[in-house]
Amino acid sequence: MSASEETALPEKLDFIREIVAQDIASGENGGKVITRFPPEPNGYLHIGHAKAICLDFGIADEFGDGTCHLRFDDTNPTKEETEYVDSIKEDVAWLGFDWGENLFFTSDYFPRLFEAAEQLIADGLAYVDSQTPEEIRENRGSITEHGKNSPFRDRTQEESLALFHEMRDGKHPDGAHVLRAKIDMASPNMVMRDPVIYRILRAHHHRTGDTWCLYPMYDFAHPLSDAIEGITHSICTLEFEIHRPLYEWCVENVRGLKSHPKQREFAKLNLSYTMMSKRNLLKLVESGNVTGWDDPRMPTLSGIRRRGFPPAAIRKFCKDLGVTKYNSLTDVGVLENAVRQELNATADRRMAVLDPLKLTLTNLEEGHEEILSVINNPGDESAGTRNVPFSREILIEHDDFREEANRKFFRLKTGGEVRLRGAYIIKCETVEKDADGNIIALTGTVDKDTLGKNPEDRKVKGVIHWVSAPHAKQATVRLYDRLFTAENLTKIEGDFIDHLNKDSEKVIETAHLEPALAEAKPGTPVQFERLGYFVPDSKDPGQWNRTIGLRDTWAKESKK
Repeated sequence: MSASEETALPEKLDFIREIVAQDIASGENGGKVITRFPPEPNGYLHIGHAKAICLDFGIADEFGDGTCHLRFDDTNPTKEETEYVDSIKEDVAWLGFDWGENLFFTSDYFPRLFEAAEQLIADGLAYVDSQTPEEIRENRGSITEHGKNSPFRDRTQEESLALFHEMRDGKHPDGAHVLRAKIDMASPNMVMRDPVIYRILRAHHHRTGDTWCLYPMYDFAHPLSDAIEGITHSICTLEFEIHRPLYEWCVENVRGLKSHPKQREFAKLNLSYTMMSKRNLLKLVESGNVTGWDDPRMPTLSGIRRRGFPPAAIRKFCKDLGVTKYNSLTDVGVLENAVRQELNATADRRMAVLDPLKLTLTNLEEGHEEILSVINNPGDESAGTRNVPFSREILIEHDDFREEANRKFFRLKTGGEVRLRGAYIIKCETVEKDADGNIIALTGTVDKDTLGKNPEDRKVKGVIHWVSAPHAKQATVRLYDRLFTAENLTKIEGDFIDHLNKDSEKVIETAHLEPALAEAKPGTPVQFERLGYFVPDSKDPGQWNRTIGLRDTWAKESKK
């Protein structure tokens, strides 16, 4: 199923979709729907951005011949890089969305934005302010006190325009002047107190190089970029609600724009045990607490892709969340369950032993070997079967054997029987230990008449996985868990680094896999029988990453 098929218009519309539907019904914007996803290329996208991506592209898919633009807000060259641009494009495409020919950059509009600023100056709606940044901040006022007019607020249009051109031409140092919109220093909304719309900034831009040393601020560039592109519905998260009056002021006072879009806000995604700040995620990378932006423990889309999260699960998770105007904390278990449901239906089953214990079946001849046919997915007949070698020496999990156990232990014990997945019933006969009393090997026998059936004269409840020792492929397996121990990272005290989960990664170098797994392609999810869902790492050949366990053990441990 494609992303477009998944985004069919739901019966009950959320408030954003209701607005879009009403606009179409009333003929607003000529019945067109043009949205945009406007990331700043100053880091990698994370799971929170997935909600915005699914909403922006989803609405465009759902309403007729809608269009969604991918536009990079590249107005701060000190933090932006081509690496981030490339990663964002890859992430959006991985989620299943296509911007087609509609790839844009705010830097494409730098000449047009400069002209808009010139027009505002000429209209007496903007002025060059020569106060220091500290003076501007001090004179801005507070929530309870009005701001103070700048002593440069009444500069003539001619003087401000001349200074503005000098700023563009590099005749003044960084911080010497800024261009401010002339709105209202007594406004109860502090955003409207003559906001800065241009600043001098000598920094190499990843696209325009050193052409400009004067850059527009986001609150000025964003609404005008929307209007230049003909965006009809500008969808933002709630923190931009207070900026909406400035958004509207810009599109109303700049002439010659293609459209007059309206901004609407929704609640962003907040996940428990998950860091959603790009600034703090960058700190994790730079401090070496993770191996990079695509570390499988990171909530970045590149990280969860490397870990094996399927894009269909992310899309379904975002769709089921819905769209509201109220901030809340979503249990990360909801996301993990969406991943389990998708992988349960789509991932083939294979066998792997992470902590091997050798078991020799003494009633088979030396060198015994046979090929068994084992189903790939019990819930999907079309997945077919695979050949699995079976031999005299097999490997089982250490945890699947106990020398002595009560009746509730349904796995292997001394003198007990268990079924091997897709194979025979076996019985443990003897235990071999080292000098310290550690169990190092077992012997047993196989009932050759029990392939695929249980004899009526005995009940065998336990089923365990296994691999043939001489055929097994050794590999490194990394078991990943949640990166943080704090449930709500927006309410912690002190440094968020102090709440890192020291057990978020466990490396197992003794894993043994059935031969079929040697052919698995990077990124292809597989269920290791009884252990969880795993994926071959996209960077390190021979390494497997655990995507997620078969059940939510974290919740159980948290209750304890």
